Amino acid sequence: MELDERKRKILQAVIRNYLETGEPVGSRTISKYTDLNLSSATIRNEMADLEEMGYIIQPHTSAGRIPSDKGYRFYVDTMMEEKEKEVVGMKEMLLERQDKMEVLLQQVVKLLAQNTNYATMISAPKTHGNKVKFIQLSHVDEHQILAVIVVEGNVIRNHILNVEEKLSDETLLKLNILLNTHLNGLSLSEINLGMIAAMKQQAGIHSDIVGGVIDAVAGAIQEEEDLQIYTSGASNFFRYPELADQQNASNLIGTFEEKKLLSGLLQEAGNDGAGTGIQVYIGDENMVSSMKDCSVVTATYELEEGMRGTIGIVGPKRMDYDKVIGTLKMLQNQLDELYKGKR
Repeated sequence: MELDERKRKILQAVIRNYLETGEPVGSRTISKYTDLNLSSATIRNEMADLEEMGYIIQPHTSAGRIPSDKGYRFYVDTMMEEKEKEVVGMKEMLLERQDKMEVLLQQVVKLLAQNTNYATMISAPKTHGNKVKFIQLSHVDEHQILAVIVVEGNVIRNHILNVEEKLSDETLLKLNILLNTHLNGLSLSEINLGMIAAMKQQAGIHSDIVGGVIDAVAGAIQEEEDLQIYTSGASNFFRYPELADQQNASNLIGTFEEKKLLSGLLQEAGNDGAGTGIQVYIGDENMVSSMKDCSVVTATYELEEGMRGTIGIVGPKRMDYDKVIGTLKMLQNQLDELYKGKR
């Protein structure tokens, strides 16, 4: 006998309820637990069939049922199949939205919160050790030129510079050559005062333009170093009694809204997880004081060489670590594979 949709849902409800409570599950509990709107008598008949098929067992006379090994196997295989479908759906979403990173990350973190029932966060990908790739100066009008600055990760910043009089094309070309010859491939820490002085000297009467471009480069790299963090599911803290008291929940939600503390946490996790990608912080291991009663599981993802971000899931210490780590690994792999394939 194959499992029809009704039996599948009842079996899943039995297993989920038993995983949560550790107690044998009766038909009355299942009638409240599922969305089938079935009577207790109908559910008892279905559970009797499931027991005959070997998916659940009755540990004691007149007691509820618990899953058998066969039932657990069906649940795990079904869950993995559903997760694979979710991953495929997420991959399609990533392909559609890859040019809109902000929208993508907001959707990913929301979906993650819905799937895990925990609070979730993700940092936008950041280039580690930003270096200048290219600088281009061009005319806007007689009194303005546009500096286009490209840094690693193909991050582009535009900056307007004011000039007293229009520069000739030849002068603009010489400034472009000067800037790119000295600055291409350098990080901010490698651009020293001696180099800046030498460039200004070569630029002569246009030294102010060189100074303005260098300030713009510093601004572009510094801006990129500020983490952008997206969060979702903070209300899930109320699902867990040990986190739901007014003071504790208020502190946790405040941390998620403020995000400054999350920035330090995700940066540390990104550095720690650069090799394995997965990190687990339990209780006092968390650097954020409001999360001392929580566990935080993070995964590092990489979109392009050197462009890394961090995904984090926050829940009670009794969180379902297997599920959380499995979910993060699938998401991490999909993000990695997608962007590696697009290079």
